[in-house]
Amino acid sequence: MNCDSLCAKNQSGFCYNRNMRFRDIKKQSKQQVKREKQVVVYAAFLDRLKAFLTDIFMIGLPVAVIIMVFFGYDETKSAGALDVLVHDEKARTHAPSPVASIVQIVLIMGIHVVLWKRDGQTPGKKFAHIKVVDAKTFKEASYAQLIIRFIGYFLSVLTLGFFISFFRKDKRALHDLLSATAVVYSKS
Repeated sequence: MNCDSLCAKNQSGFCYNRNMRFRDIKKQSKQQVKREKQVVVYAAFLDRLKAFLTDIFMIGLPVAVIIMVFFGYDETKSAGALDVLVHDEKARTHAPSPVASIVQIVLIMGIHVVLWKRDGQTPGKKFAHIKVVDAKTFKEASYAQLIIRFIGYFLSVLTLGFFISFFRKDKRALHDLLSATAVVYSKS
């Protein structure tokens, strides 16, 4: 903005008329800040679901193959986490190896957190054109937020926390709220 002889610039480079009252200058400055705010479009539930299902195949299956290679084929036939939680008969007869289960969860968490930190996207989120960001700044989320987000997935599954997003304008689910993250549409 060009300043003529009647105008002066403040510290932020904002031009104002020297004869203006302070409250008018402050009001005008706030209006300029509002104009500079970026428009954020939160990701819809179906796009997030599409990303999640894609990630099951793109991340979950390769990790399952790694677990099978290192812990044996029998580990793929053992009870899953849900079987253990509901005390299914399969959990008693084919109990999962705790070491294999921990390694699998750590691998999946590590991959998710590293990909979210690198560019906010897992392969599924890239496919759906969405990304994970900090909910306040809409910039890259911290490692702590991303780890809490991954752990929050389990709480979202157990409590149906995914469906909270239907009732919120910002479409954030339980794991987003716990980690102060949001999922937005990416520009690419």
